[in-house]
Amino acid sequence: MATSRAAYAAEKAIGHDDNAIIEQDVSNYSGVGDSSETMKALTWQGKNKVEMSDVPKPKILEDGDVILKVTGSTVCGSDLHLLHGVVVQLSKGDILGHEFCGVVEQVGPAVHRVKVGKRYVASFQIACGECFYCRQKLSSQCEKTNANSTQKGMYGGRTAGIFGYSHFTGGFAGGQAEYVRVPLGDVNLLEIPNDVPDEKALYLSDVLSTSYNAVKDTAVYPNDEVAIFGAGPIGQMASVFAFGEGARKVIFVDTEPRLSFVRKRASPAHRDKIEYVDFKTLSHGATNKETVVSRLKALCGNRGPDVALECAAGEYAKGWLHWLEMAVGAETDTSEILNEMIEGVRNYGRVGITGVYVGYTNHFNVGSLMERGIRLIGNGQAPVHKYWNELLQMIQKGELDPLQMVSHRVRVEDLDKVYYKFDKREDSMQKVFVETRFSFPPCKGSPPLTRY
Repeated sequence: MATSRAAYAAEKAIGHDDNAIIEQDVSNYSGVGDSSETMKALTWQGKNKVEMSDVPKPKILEDGDVILKVTGSTVCGSDLHLLHGVVVQLSKGDILGHEFCGVVEQVGPAVHRVKVGKRYVASFQIACGECFYCRQKLSSQCEKTNANSTQKGMYGGRTAGIFGYSHFTGGFAGGQAEYVRVPLGDVNLLEIPNDVPDEKALYLSDVLSTSYNAVKDTAVYPNDEVAIFGAGPIGQMASVFAFGEGARKVIFVDTEPRLSFVRKRASPAHRDKIEYVDFKTLSHGATNKETVVSRLKALCGNRGPDVALECAAGEYAKGWLHWLEMAVGAETDTSEILNEMIEGVRNYGRVGITGVYVGYTNHFNVGSLMERGIRLIGNGQAPVHKYWNELLQMIQKGELDPLQMVSHRVRVEDLDKVYYKFDKREDSMQKVFVETRFSFPPCKGSPPLTRY
């Protein structure tokens, strides 16, 4: 994309800031990893191409580092943005994967809380634990773990470093591998209790915190009607948390096979409170035809829902105009879903954006936003550290079952094939659990292993 090339050129011209406390992890390149030992890892090889590679095993680079033997990882919908080359500053050979858990193999001399041999889940963002944002548990906005100047120029500020998510977010190697280096392990690892299996603890890394943050940050109140755009794992779990906040109705906006998957997995206590809107059966604004907006109004007393949560992302254009503008680099993200949410909610309704939007969009209905008093809320990358202890307790008490969103169990060796199937929504694939040679036996309720 033109935007990607421009961003890359800008960074080369400006260079990186030198005030970050974490150096970039390029352990997938020669000279940094332990070349005497290799591991299996999923690597990005170019737009729409990933492959399993033998790469050097990571080693301790800084005193606070931890080397984790990965016992579980997953594929996130946002990983598809990497596959498609939408996220800027990916390099050939980058190790992907931002959600993982495992057993500690080695710790640096400054690590005191994390112990060798114990099980931990990692936060997908890397936090220092000491800066202005970290002190408030807003770990996704850590000021010290991402030195990328391009992001600061584009956004007016930087976010925290993120595992396996391009050099735009720090260049840290990811966890879709057999081993991973975790910087500042005492801050960024949460111990997994013995009564919680990896298949449930893993999703504390991202998806549970992200969906919870979407509900909490946008604010869902008792008796609210909530429209959720995107019935993937984030949207599915957001519905669980919305009902937990007292919502009286949830409306999923997506298409098949996702709507059927969510319908099948919905809690019996909530099934009668959920509506489903298949956007592919509706028009996109043609005169005298039903649209997503008109359907939402009809389902909610002709006013519209109180809240809309965006859990899909901005790279999927519906109409030809946005498709063309994105293809030529005139915008990075489509505004179509955003406009549907803004126009669809009631006056003074709330719209929360959790799906990934990389840069800029066109044809945004700012007039409806202003005139109707719509609250537009960027939820940000979820601050995992703020929520993961609370969510872990929910799992332990049986109040939260992450396995309801998991459709497949796969091997790390098959991850390249899994990416392509996930991208095409084949086999009704939703959330997966990725096992390695270090993984424990499957827990009760885990899907059977599928080999590709």
